[in-house]
Amino acid sequence: MQRIRDSLIQPANPASFSARARARRWNVMQQRFPDLSAMRVLDLGGTPRFWRAAPAQPAHVTIVNLRPVDQPPEAWMQSVVGNACRRDVALGQFDLVISNSLLEHVGGAEERRRLAAVVHEAADRHWVQTPNRYFPIEPHWFFPWFQFLPFRAQVLVTRAWPLSHRQNRNAARAARIVREVELIGRREMQQLFPNSELWVERLMGLPKSLVAIRN
Repeated sequence: MQRIRDSLIQPANPASFSARARARRWNVMQQRFPDLSAMRVLDLGGTPRFWRAAPAQPAHVTIVNLRPVDQPPEAWMQSVVGNACRRDVALGQFDLVISNSLLEHVGGAEERRRLAAVVHEAADRHWVQTPNRYFPIEPHWFFPWFQFLPFRAQVLVTRAWPLSHRQNRNAARAARIVREVELIGRREMQQLFPNSELWVERLMGLPKSLVAIRN
């Protein structure tokens, strides 16, 4: 079971499902933003590890995350503890805003609108990716149609399903974990980013994730 889990979601495994998906997205991002290496980037919800593993590094990246991390030793990276949905995190001049798999975690429709406002205000260009609500396998739990189950069933799956990297056997903690994720679909994504191109990332022909791109 551990071998199956690692083949799906282990970031350190370049052949894993999630690692291959990230590599595909990077290829598209580099095509859309070929001058990334000359840009000042605001990364909402990212981590230094993401940028260290990236095939291209920007001139400078400011990483905003609720969780404190050690200040990166690299001169081209800066880590800031803050709420990506608050306007004060976007202080400074940026060429590009990047946000990967954050939109579904911010806590409801109003917070998603606030996050979108920060993206629009911080730079003229952006790349905002989020998993598609209507892809059959929920990407946080790797469970079929998890996002459409009743809340109690979601908690039970969170406590018991071994392939999830969010598994927690404690009922109260499992309930909190379930509440932390709310996937959205194409319509809401277009409403949040009406002037952006919506790229649909597909897997086996099915719409796996949505990316709002403005360049």
